Amino acid sequence: MDAVADVVRSDAALLEDDLAEFLGSLTAPGAVASQSVYEAALRRSLYEPVADAVGSKVGQEALPPTAGAPGGNRAPLRPSMVYWAYRNYRGFPDEAGGGDSEADLAVVRRAAVAVRVLLKAFVAIDDIQDGSDIRYGEPALHVTHGVPLALNTGSWLIAAVLRHAADPAVVDSLLRAVESGFTGQAVDLSTRTAETRAELLAAPLEERLAYWESLAALKTGTLFRMPLDSALTGLRVIDDEQYVLDAAMRQLGLASQLFNDLTDFVPEFGGGRIHEDYDGLSNRVFLELLDPESSERSLAGEQLKAYVLGRPELEPTLLALAAEAVRLKREAKESVYRVCRSDRSAAYFDLTIERKGHLIDRLHETLQQRSGA
Repeated sequence: MDAVADVVRSDAALLEDDLAEFLGSLTAPGAVASQSVYEAALRRSLYEPVADAVGSKVGQEALPPTAGAPGGNRAPLRPSMVYWAYRNYRGFPDEAGGGDSEADLAVVRRAAVAVRVLLKAFVAIDDIQDGSDIRYGEPALHVTHGVPLALNTGSWLIAAVLRHAADPAVVDSLLRAVESGFTGQAVDLSTRTAETRAELLAAPLEERLAYWESLAALKTGTLFRMPLDSALTGLRVIDDEQYVLDAAMRQLGLASQLFNDLTDFVPEFGGGRIHEDYDGLSNRVFLELLDPESSERSLAGEQLKAYVLGRPELEPTLLALAAEAVRLKREAKESVYRVCRSDRSAAYFDLTIERKGHLIDRLHETLQQRSGA
């Protein structure tokens, strides 16, 4: 396991180096002393917001710095599913012919940077749309630079990093992910409109849940599928295994969204975000507990929150949804194991996914203890 962890760290360190190089190529207009008015304006209005966006904490929980390990005492490292795909299909460094395809590695390195930067761009735009002032304990980009510059920065990063990906097939894969993400965001934003709210409040449970699943697959599921799909496309992995992995990432996306929705109700995990999302009607817990036969369907805002929090079914629903998240994660991992080429590849996958995945298990355990189950 230590040897696998070293490879994960080494790959993650390589990604950080590539990310720094990419950022430097975008944000180094020349010596400050010789800047013209135009160059100074460009630095303030584009290069500095770009540096802040790319340097934010968004992403999976990082591997802490460890003396003597690959990456050493540098900043925390974030594993990438792009590199898991490379190791699974091209091998580990100490294997015969393992991981030594320069052409494939070049494609994967560019794809990994593209995925990381696209996530940063999505966050910059999403925080504006959601009115979120804090992201992972830091001021959101639009708070520090204003909405116009933050919106421009996110949009510019998408264009710049798609060009950076270079491989036409990988670019097409990433474009499809961008399209899916923005489609999901449109559906999410729709839950704030009077028309969609009225339709959801009146819809039967099955339709509300189908709505949530479609939304979660487009938004959160895309964040899991994008890294793998771009890597598998770049490595020309056979379609059958792409289908298996795509379905597994969709499940992980649903599990992650369930976790996010549940933390809105669990102080131990939600921190300052308690009941943050209730007004959008995109939270699974609220959609589970609404009663279309009740006169409460017209409630909105604080009334709706009070209604749902007062439902006697709330605690059992939280526990059931937490168990569903655990099941989805377990089944997704089992699917991935079936296409792993080795035990080391499976261990690499676990080290990558469980940076956040273990929180899903902990949330379920917390709700079990809270309910006495």
